[in-house]
Amino acid sequence: MPWDAGTCGRLGTSLSDAHWSPSQSPSILESENALDLQDILGNLSYDDSNMTSLDYDAAPCHNQYCPLFQRVAPAFLAITCAAATLGIGALLVALAKWPHIWGWPQSRVLVAQLAVGTGLFAALLPLVAVGIGQGWRLGTGLCRVTHLLWHWSLFAQGLLVGSGSCSTAWCRWDPRSRRLAVAVWAGALLLATPVALTSGTVAAPEMTCIRRSVDIRSPVYLLHLALCLCLFLLLPVVLLMATLAVPRLRAGWEPGIGASWLFFGLWVPYGVGLAVDFLLQARLLQPTCGTFEHFDYVLGLSEGLGVLHCCLGPAALLAAQLCRHRAGTRSSC
Repeated sequence: MPWDAGTCGRLGTSLSDAHWSPSQSPSILESENALDLQDILGNLSYDDSNMTSLDYDAAPCHNQYCPLFQRVAPAFLAITCAAATLGIGALLVALAKWPHIWGWPQSRVLVAQLAVGTGLFAALLPLVAVGIGQGWRLGTGLCRVTHLLWHWSLFAQGLLVGSGSCSTAWCRWDPRSRRLAVAVWAGALLLATPVALTSGTVAAPEMTCIRRSVDIRSPVYLLHLALCLCLFLLLPVVLLMATLAVPRLRAGWEPGIGASWLFFGLWVPYGVGLAVDFLLQARLLQPTCGTFEHFDYVLGLSEGLGVLHCCLGPAALLAAQLCRHRAGTRSSC
């Protein structure tokens, strides 16, 4: 699952008892007592055929990310979930008590839906934290449902931010905005569906829920990867270029839009990490010892940065709207 415990293999391989030499590919080394942080990040499959003998005479090349992750991740997710709960709660209270202060680009309709999407994401964090600390004990079906809900939330938030950045359709709750809301949430669910087909559970040695239990080049995984890259990389680039190129959008830019775009800012590094990870796993880039030792840290930190959107996003939306209200800026809806 997104951030869960697995077996250390592929790039994230060795603890202190495993070595890598330049003559060996990091992607084929494994240790039975290690944790696969690429599986933890949901990007790897577990394959017993990858078990090989290690060259203990070679110069050591260690990856120490696995035990660090297992110690730190549960606490990080618990703190993030608590902070997200407080932020989303404050945002919902503000929506209910001061409905008149919400106007484009942070209309009440749009912000309420962003709060729902963020809340769905945050609600999954305790489950993920327990899966890291104690292993996945809920079966393959719930593993796939967890992945589906995780990505449904992300795709819905991305589509909401994108539509809110270039349209005033969310200014009021009318038939037009209701149809758009149905389209956004249904479309997000459809876009998230491939991950339910690529995810699964493996016993390594504890039962683990991982995002990719299929081959790196399988069509369903390639579809899922392409959709994620469109969400995390292509969509923000297109929106930025449209804002710069279209006078109406450029003239209508406000700090409130920037608060919404925090979602993309936090997830773009992870999108880049996913792309590089695919190139390494598909052998389109040649792994090196430095890659082997450090890439797990980069990918893990980038996903951790993205996870923070569920606590930073609501706080940024609320702060931007309160500042806008105190400045006396009128709604353009």
